[in-house]
Amino acid sequence: MDPEIVAAAQRGDALALDRLLDELAPYVRRLCARIAPAAADDAMQEALLAVFRGLPSLDAPEAIMTWTRSIAVRTAIRLARRHDAEIAAEETVIERGASSLEGLVDIDDALARLPVSQRAVLVLRTREGLSEDEIAATLGIAKGTVKSRLHRARAAFREVWES
Repeated sequence: MDPEIVAAAQRGDALALDRLLDELAPYVRRLCARIAPAAADDAMQEALLAVFRGLPSLDAPEAIMTWTRSIAVRTAIRLARRHDAEIAAEETVIERGASSLEGLVDIDDALARLPVSQRAVLVLRTREGLSEDEIAATLGIAKGTVKSRLHRARAAFREVWES
């Protein structure tokens, strides 16, 4: 991402802002879809709105991707939790077992079956290639918490995938 475009957007250049948001949108959408599959579009829109609103306060235009990733991940987690809570409230009995795993066709389906906190760290580590320190900074949690969530996420993913 060109820091000059970011700086121009911060100064109120409408064309630069349009270009910036157009360039960020596919990345934000992809990230939100991996963390909050059922709420990906809403998460993307909310994250891009937060980027737009917070852009004037961004001190380092060259940090736009890290800053945007953090906003997108936190937004996706919040909406995924809300969605999961709504689903849990609607269901009186949750049956887990072989029948609930029929039809798994790809990794994203398996990821979607993990709790959002586990899904987020696994996506950031395996799909985004972030280090444990970067994940901790993105999520605003301790590195030890990242390690334990990654451990649990990998075990849960393996269980879902192999069932």
